[in-house]
Amino acid sequence: MKVAVLSDTHAPRRWKKCPPAVAAHLRAVDLILHAGDVCTAGVLDELAQYAPVTAVLGNNDGPDVADWGAPETASLEIEGLRIAMIHDSGAAAGRLRRMRRRFGDADLVVFGHSHIPLDETDPDDGFRIFNPGSPTDRRRQPQGTIGLLDIADGALKSAEIVPVT
Repeated sequence: MKVAVLSDTHAPRRWKKCPPAVAAHLRAVDLILHAGDVCTAGVLDELAQYAPVTAVLGNNDGPDVADWGAPETASLEIEGLRIAMIHDSGAAAGRLRRMRRRFGDADLVVFGHSHIPLDETDPDDGFRIFNPGSPTDRRRQPQGTIGLLDIADGALKSAEIVPVT
């Protein structure tokens, strides 16, 4: 299963409509995960035109995003891989251990908030945390980014951070 991971789209200030480089990737996925700070539910409706969407609430999301169905955290299983989602994972120091404690049943935790792409794996048990960055609000990053996951047979076959600007 091909999965696109987005976060921190910040519509309508940063996301007026799906950027062409993002849309090109979304056309090839089976599922979209959005790790919060959508800011308007219309973005989720727009993304759902490409593939089913699971989203969580970010600190800038309003009631319309909650009404759309985005909870504060989410847990799902994709092809046997257990995924947890949250917007704000807290401080960088100790993040991997903290997410492991909070989401002990997950194989992968997807998060956003910092706008800083991150793909980190615990060498001891393979537990992984993944932040796709932001496709539209790169802040101090060189490029806007999204994440792409390839999941099969209960495993994350590949994960990549892809520049879209």
